[in-house]
Amino acid sequence: MGTSGLICAFLLASCCCCRRVAGVPGEAEKPAPELLEVEVGGTALLKCGPSHSQSNFSHVDWFSVHKEKPTLIFRVRQGQGQSEPGEYQHRLHLQDKGTTLALTHITPHDERIFLCQGKRPRSQEHRVQLRVYKAPEEPTIQVNPLGISVNSEEPEEVATCVGRNGYPLPQVIWYKNGRPLKEEKNRVQIQSFQIVESSGLYTLQSVLKAQLAKEDKDAQFYCELSYRLPSGNHMKESPEVMVPVFYPAERVWLEVEPEGMLKEGDRVEIRCLADGNPPPHFSISKQNLSTKEMEEESTDDNGILVLEPAQKEHSGLYECQGLDLETTVSLLSDQQELLVNYVSDVRVSPAAPESQEGSSLTLTCEAESNQDLEFQWLREKTGKVLERGPVLQLRNLKREEGGGYRCVASAPSVPGLNRTQLVNVAIFGSPWMTLRERKIRVKENTMLNLSCEASGHPRPSIIWNVDGTASEQDQDPQTVLSILSVLVTPELLETGAKCVASNPLGENVTSIILELDSNRTNSLSTSTFSPPARANSTSTERKLPEPESKGVVIVAVTVCVLVLAVLGAVLYFFYKKGKLPCGRSGKQEITLPPSRKSEFVVEVKSDKLPEEMGLLQGSNGDKRAPGDQHQVLSSPTQAKNVKIVNKEDFEKNGFYLPMLSLLVKGREELKKWKERKRHYTENFFFFFFLFFFFGQNLQWPQY
Repeated sequence: MGTSGLICAFLLASCCCCRRVAGVPGEAEKPAPELLEVEVGGTALLKCGPSHSQSNFSHVDWFSVHKEKPTLIFRVRQGQGQSEPGEYQHRLHLQDKGTTLALTHITPHDERIFLCQGKRPRSQEHRVQLRVYKAPEEPTIQVNPLGISVNSEEPEEVATCVGRNGYPLPQVIWYKNGRPLKEEKNRVQIQSFQIVESSGLYTLQSVLKAQLAKEDKDAQFYCELSYRLPSGNHMKESPEVMVPVFYPAERVWLEVEPEGMLKEGDRVEIRCLADGNPPPHFSISKQNLSTKEMEEESTDDNGILVLEPAQKEHSGLYECQGLDLETTVSLLSDQQELLVNYVSDVRVSPAAPESQEGSSLTLTCEAESNQDLEFQWLREKTGKVLERGPVLQLRNLKREEGGGYRCVASAPSVPGLNRTQLVNVAIFGSPWMTLRERKIRVKENTMLNLSCEASGHPRPSIIWNVDGTASEQDQDPQTVLSILSVLVTPELLETGAKCVASNPLGENVTSIILELDSNRTNSLSTSTFSPPARANSTSTERKLPEPESKGVVIVAVTVCVLVLAVLGAVLYFFYKKGKLPCGRSGKQEITLPPSRKSEFVVEVKSDKLPEEMGLLQGSNGDKRAPGDQHQVLSSPTQAKNVKIVNKEDFEKNGFYLPMLSLLVKGREELKKWKERKRHYTENFFFFFFLFFFFGQNLQWPQY
């Protein structure tokens, strides 16, 4: 390079230095922009310089810088703002006397640099970097419904996690049983995809792939989304899920329900179980006792053999076979013995016992079982236990001892296992009927059902002496019930009806006398007279109830109450008129004997009312004034605060004191009696009017 080249290079460098020193616009280094963080939907407050700046903001221009290209969006002139047409035209307005520009309804598209330029008194600018944030929605997780086989050679999809509408893009972390998963070659793979929505928000989709083992059949998987907001870092978790894990079975076994000792009649289920998933195809076989070969039993779709009801023939050896359809491997379970306890073939001998009245009879019970048995005998009618043991002795038989006897054979070692057998004891005899004669009330021109029951051995037959429709019902092997439907006519009322029961050993008759019931109407109807229940299974027609006499009792009680009420009213009337002497003969004068002329009076200073004081008279017969009443004391000990008049006479005539005391007490008792009489009278009239008021609603019997 020559001298001229050096000179040119020096001049070029000098010019550059001069431009920097002179402050040519656009050539100086730009300061770092101010960072402003706002959530989506909020408002960004853009300031044109630091808060402590004393610059003049009356002439300012605001620019939106996108891809390093500034675009004028707002002007400030003399403190008045004006939006430029465009995307920010309706979302900008001034605050704080023009020093702050507010941008409302923030969206992800607003994340950019905003430039403020002032030209007075000198040119200056300020940059604001706007960062926008939005929390994603709750993450959702979807497990692979097809499941994963442990025999797979490559990682298979476990689950998919989706986080929607977040900004900026959140981070995803996968967990298994609470521990984070990291990518591992040929073992764990995590594939994430992002989708940008029209709103500018992000949707994240992450797929977890892994190789699983048999131990992972109960593993819990979930995903976590990490994101940032102006307030700091946050996270959200998805629900936990389990993925089906398929693995071959290694063992097969049998299970019987219910557990414990089984008996005939139970519902028994025999099922196969295996430790594989999915379970293999099951089949259940039972050993043939004669050939000792295993024969397949019929099961339902789930491979369960149901025995209902279980019988003793179901006892034996069972085994289960499991066939894995994927690997074609067959597994056999251990043989298991099933024992169904039973009681069968309960027999009573003799099977049809017959005996004469007064003789004896022996009944013997037998049964078969695989357990030890206990026997007891019950009377069928009453359920009473007659004997414990296989033999029942019946001595000196009577006619009423005929009928059913039940033998119960039970196995105490197996609760609820028992069988019974019923036998009927027949006692030879003529037909037996309880009553010879029976009266019933009927009404004329009505249909009447007459019943007649008889028992005996041989079984009797019944005939009627009147025409009608007869039907028979068998009560037990020795008892028959005959029902006759007849029309009540004058002839039937006159002759009555008879039922005759007969067998080869004799006959018996029951007469039914019909009486006309005058209280019944003559309309045509049907009445049924059934025999009452008896221990001997023998009956005649039921007696009609007698008419009730409750109405007569009610009328009698009512008349008595009214008579007493009238008598009380009359007595009260005479008492008020003074016609009765009650309470008016209590005042008597006390006359001293001539030998005792001197008067003695005891004057009591008391606060009692005059009617509570004893009223006394002097020897000359004059009465004391109410304020000057005197009371006689029965003993000198009551003389406190008392003034004694003529003390000498008091001491000499002390034997009159008991008489005067009795007089005072008599008046007090008379006063109490008057008070009680007034109380009783008021109560009497109260209950009388109460009875009269409620008695209007009584329903009196009609005669």
